[in-house]
Amino acid sequence: MQLRLSILACALALPLSAHAQSETARDLDEVVVTATRTPVSANATLAPVEVIDRDAIIRSQARSLPELLRGRAGVAISNQGGQGKLTTVFMRGAESDHVLVLVDGVRVGSATSGLVSFQDLPLSMIDRVEIVRGPRSSLYGSEAIGGVIQVFTRRDHGGISPRANATVGSHGRREASAGIGGGSQAAWFGIDAGYQRTDGIDACDVATPTPFSGGCFIAAPQPDADGYRNRSVSLRGGLDLGTTVELQAQALRAHGENEFDGDFTDYSETTQQVLGARATWTPSDALTLALGAGRNTDASDNFIGGTSIGYFETDRDSASVQADVALAEGHLLTVGADWLRDRVGSTTAYDRTERDTRAAFGQYQGTLGRHSLQAALRHDDNRQFGQATTGSAAWGLSLGGGWRLSAGYGTAFKAPTFNELYFPFFGNPTLRPESSRSWDAGLAWDAGTIMWRLDAFDTRVEDLIAYDAALFLPNNIERARMRGAELGVDAELSAWALAGSISVLDTENRGSGFNAGNELPRRARHSARLDLDRPYGALRIGLTGVAEGSRFDDVGNTRRLGGYATLDLRAEYAIGPAWTVQARVANVFDRDYETASFYNQPGREWFLTLRWDPGH
Repeated sequence: MQLRLSILACALALPLSAHAQSETARDLDEVVVTATRTPVSANATLAPVEVIDRDAIIRSQARSLPELLRGRAGVAISNQGGQGKLTTVFMRGAESDHVLVLVDGVRVGSATSGLVSFQDLPLSMIDRVEIVRGPRSSLYGSEAIGGVIQVFTRRDHGGISPRANATVGSHGRREASAGIGGGSQAAWFGIDAGYQRTDGIDACDVATPTPFSGGCFIAAPQPDADGYRNRSVSLRGGLDLGTTVELQAQALRAHGENEFDGDFTDYSETTQQVLGARATWTPSDALTLALGAGRNTDASDNFIGGTSIGYFETDRDSASVQADVALAEGHLLTVGADWLRDRVGSTTAYDRTERDTRAAFGQYQGTLGRHSLQAALRHDDNRQFGQATTGSAAWGLSLGGGWRLSAGYGTAFKAPTFNELYFPFFGNPTLRPESSRSWDAGLAWDAGTIMWRLDAFDTRVEDLIAYDAALFLPNNIERARMRGAELGVDAELSAWALAGSISVLDTENRGSGFNAGNELPRRARHSARLDLDRPYGALRIGLTGVAEGSRFDDVGNTRRLGGYATLDLRAEYAIGPAWTVQARVANVFDRDYETASFYNQPGREWFLTLRWDPGH
């Protein structure tokens, strides 16, 4: 408790919004694309945006994407037993399937479960992560109720250069990755391959188990270590054809092998594959035309005692065309169209295995003196449930002296999954999309080396899908409200770089059943994260503190998960121009905590990494 309060006190004194940057608190010229589907400087976006760049990823010494995201503003993580185990991400209190995830602009995730395998996306292949909080269906369509997370794989420019690193650590941790990349303004390429392995921890801790206790699905304790392995490869390349045409393509594939506790399934082999290509034509300063296409494959083969019990595979094909037209200085019009097709292959005989969506969207961005304006409208036509129209509007006002006020409103929706619609004897094909409306307001101050931002929001979700006992099927019978605030600061004080955040969240189930008035599960009311780093010549030291309050694990609010705080310490030393050694101790005080009932989290762990990167 004392540690938790000390971390919260530090975060309150120096609340940080975690634009993790390299040598300065943040880069004012940093460009983001996720918030508007167009390049915009991070400090000019009207939406709350957080960017984690490659230098910050390396400096954090995080071992996975969920670990990198943990505790950040508006983000809650639930993990079922450590590295590689099922991990769900909540944003601003919305459901875990209300977060849209893109990899290099390609929509990813399972069309059957509605979830994204964050745990299988290899961190060594990632160049940066952009997090946009708040509804974005008016630009992206389904799923973007709580926000959007976009992962960008590595990009290589400059001279051709190789790189490699190796890590050892607790629980039999062995990791290695190697790659090469580079190029010129006319052409570039990159290739990386990686391997991860851990013996893991005992994933499920049930003192008196039952066949359905806490989601572990075990009738007797299984006190063994549950390991995880991941093999990944990433290929990228691009060409500039003259001064007006740019081509690029990328491929990412990650194959996981996961052991866990269970009486019905205890081992799975997973595949995450993302293929994408994009062509951009810029005939003048006033027009840019872009064409993109991609495919995401999300597959899982499941076993019990070495015997196959079935598989699920989703292919999501997508294509888009987008035109950005400069109407005048400071006024940009974006129009475009998206196409998405979901296809399911499985040993389970779904009533239907394919659907597609066509959409058209438009957006205006402009500045009028001290005022900034943004408005977007989108219409989706889904072959299964019909049509959905969403919109958003945002306004910003520069108050002078680095101060800015902003406000916005947006609607969003989430299409039902194949499990909810078509699973044999369970699906309900008459389901409607879940829908939401959100208000938000923000106040920010930018003084160059220090920036803070306060954002408040209120989201109402209608037609939430839940099991209807009257129909013995899922139905649109629930409603929910999420409201809260996020306070953050980026700062560089003397040689210290600080980044962190504080989030306050209030959720309420507004359905009409027994759970009306309850809090939504697995969302803490309070959370904070603090990152602190300082160089001393060739040595750099740092820490990360994460604190989260208590929450409930079930919709009935009968099972409470206690609050917790963890502290990680890290150091790195440049032993030569291309060589760096890193050391990290995670959960220094060996805190025992859970983010999902009955599922253990790692205690104190250590990691040692050797990096070779002559081009860095």
